[in-house]
Amino acid sequence: MSRMHSRAKGKSGSTKPAAPTKPSWVALKPKEIEMLVVKYAKEGKGASKIGLYLRDEYGVPGVKLMTGKSVQQILVEKKALPELPEDLMALMRKAVLIKKHQEENKKDMSAKRGLQLTESKINRLAKYYKKTGALPADWKYDPERIKLYVE
Repeated sequence: MSRMHSRAKGKSGSTKPAAPTKPSWVALKPKEIEMLVVKYAKEGKGASKIGLYLRDEYGVPGVKLMTGKSVQQILVEKKALPELPEDLMALMRKAVLIKKHQEENKKDMSAKRGLQLTESKINRLAKYYKKTGALPADWKYDPERIKLYVE
């Protein structure tokens, strides 16, 4: 598969085991893991950060492996989802940082191109989330409003 905005091709770095089994060393029960996921979500952590915290602090190799549900599914069940999806928020943060850089460095044309590509990704992702119902149908990407929201 090729990269989105370049001619380069590449493959992902690692592959998961073919038949994952539940490890015996994890002391936490599935209900306890779900409670930890909700606790971290209320602290404002995203789904990917929650997985990292569980791995590093509690030795949970994978939430889905231990509970049978992904972090996202647990957050949906407990109604602890953030109002904007995590990947969309990260792209908007990146766009704000590029805009700030561009204001300081007016002649940086590669930053201008980077901003165009990032905003294109934001609009493409927003279109997908509107179609799936994760965003309201009238949601629109507005760089000025997003700047206030991200900061």
